[in-house]
Amino acid sequence: MTKIALLVAREGPAGIWAPSGEACAILAVAEINAAGGLLGQSVDLIVADAGATAATAAEAAAAVIEVDGADAVVAMLPSFARYPVSRALRGRAPYVYTPQFEGHESDPDVLTVGETADELLRPGIAWLTERKAASRYYLVGNDYIWPRVTFAAARGIIREMGGQVVGERLLPFGFTDYDQIFQEIRQARPDVVMPYLLGYEAMGFNRAFAEAGLARHMLRFTSAIDETILYALGANCTENLFVTSAYFSSLRSHNNAAFLERYHSLFGDTPPPSNGFGQSCYEGIHCLAGLVSATGALRPRDLRGRIGRAVQGRTARGFENLTVAGISRPIHLATADGHEFEMIEQR
Repeated sequence: MTKIALLVAREGPAGIWAPSGEACAILAVAEINAAGGLLGQSVDLIVADAGATAATAAEAAAAVIEVDGADAVVAMLPSFARYPVSRALRGRAPYVYTPQFEGHESDPDVLTVGETADELLRPGIAWLTERKAASRYYLVGNDYIWPRVTFAAARGIIREMGGQVVGERLLPFGFTDYDQIFQEIRQARPDVVMPYLLGYEAMGFNRAFAEAGLARHMLRFTSAIDETILYALGANCTENLFVTSAYFSSLRSHNNAAFLERYHSLFGDTPPPSNGFGQSCYEGIHCLAGLVSATGALRPRDLRGRIGRAVQGRTARGFENLTVAGISRPIHLATADGHEFEMIEQR
């Protein structure tokens, strides 16, 4: 039996995605087993709580190897935990990091399948420039690696497209007193506010933003909001909200239709809402399986050489019938329409 460990945070700001991530991983493993397993063996999924911090994530990663005997690790965690998990694993098992991230990953022991900040930012900023004549941006996010590096990329893209950043704030986790921030935003007069806050933090900021009356007068653009957050915000808090992602549950494609049919067949009519962060776990496990099948082993360094060359069994992303493991998928721009995302364009 091959053991794949899924690391997800059930606590802290990213805990909002744990139910969908676990459900998507369960579906992926069920599909792999139905197709004959991995390297002739059935796959057993071990789900481990990574907790709310980098330290707890590293402890969980070590435990799934040393106690549970995991052969590979798939992780959907905030960026601040990505390297600590790699350090805890020490190359003892393949390590697939699934969600969107800031990019520039240099650790050879980390296989990333998520979209980078540049891939997600560029089409959205280009569209806002071309279609909304937006040129003034205010950036606000949590103070850790993902927003910091994402904002560095955003500043460059905005300048390249003739715009300017008129304000930027990085907030600690747990920050809730937004009055001063909103006053700064009003004074800066941005066309677009870019909120990059993590999970539950995004819910608090965006709800308060709308309740302060700012959503009527300013656009919001981000890749940090998905269906789970959208449902929690409510229709009254999503005005003028634009989002980029490689996956939306409302995406019309053969791949997504087949994925949603299998997802609901397994979990019923009211499963955790499908979304880009949760679906990344499905993507990560199928990517891992494709790489392992191509190499015939679970040696981490061998898998890296097969990225972009091995066939991946299934995906909910993209439009191709034949999916290649580890390559970028099309990026979609959507606007919030009540509790759903309405597709605008693909770039």
